Amino acid sequence: MIETRELTKTYRRVTAIRDVTFTATPGRVTGLVGLNGSGKSTTLRILLGLSRATRGAALINGRRYRDLKHPLRQVGAVLEQGLAHPGQTGYTHLVTQALLSGASRRRVKELLDFVGLDAAAAKRTGNYSLGMRQRLAVATALLGEPDVLILDEAANGLDPSGMAWLRELLRRHAAHGGTVLISSHLLSELELVADDVVVIGQGRVLHDGPLAGLIGGTRLRVRGGDPALLWQAFERHGAQVTADGNVLFVSGLTAEDAGDLALHLRVPLYELVAETPHLEDVFLNLAEAS
Repeated sequence: MIETRELTKTYRRVTAIRDVTFTATPGRVTGLVGLNGSGKSTTLRILLGLSRATRGAALINGRRYRDLKHPLRQVGAVLEQGLAHPGQTGYTHLVTQALLSGASRRRVKELLDFVGLDAAAAKRTGNYSLGMRQRLAVATALLGEPDVLILDEAANGLDPSGMAWLRELLRRHAAHGGTVLISSHLLSELELVADDVVVIGQGRVLHDGPLAGLIGGTRLRVRGGDPALLWQAFERHGAQVTADGNVLFVSGLTAEDAGDLALHLRVPLYELVAETPHLEDVFLNLAEAS
């Protein structure tokens, strides 16, 4: 379990984050999103003991990272690219990290195959592509078989098949009771994997809760011959209606109900489309409002 309580970090006169409070629970994937400079990386660095909070608490399984007895066996992290020495091979890098986490060489070989780097294990990591370095970073995070995964922009550099692979990995980890906290600018990709979303803006939490609650339900986009008459009919049947010119946006009715009402009123329909808001749209609205 990951928990932050009123987490605050101040650099002289600049406050990077203020009273950041959220929870990432076992069995779920939690997405952490925000614009550049919003405080995401600061929050993750404090969680992993790389920076000290001015006040508040950042806890993993109820303890600060530096107080964990075997941190590499409890927490796997992907924070930045290029952590491997460019002169080391992928295999040598993982063996070195395995010594720190108590993992075996057999585990190293399993992970190289799992992340798709078995053929590149003998190559120097300085010659790896960005996507290969990301796969190596994920393998490093998994060495100690941790329950908690914390990933910062882990999908950067991955091709579509690599993104699908990472998505499946995170879903499987959560399905087995693990906790996943992932920060990403690729909101369309994050939308496919996250159960919960924490939105940070200007160092403050703007939203913390299930993704479904943030995005909301489907609405209808309706364009017809008599918008005013349609509006009145939709509202009489319990719908919420807004408009942009002659286009009506309707919540609380199915497409079938809206079509039947228009037919009953003999109002021609030129457009009737069910729309589902996307995380990117909702996030941008939240960021602008902050």
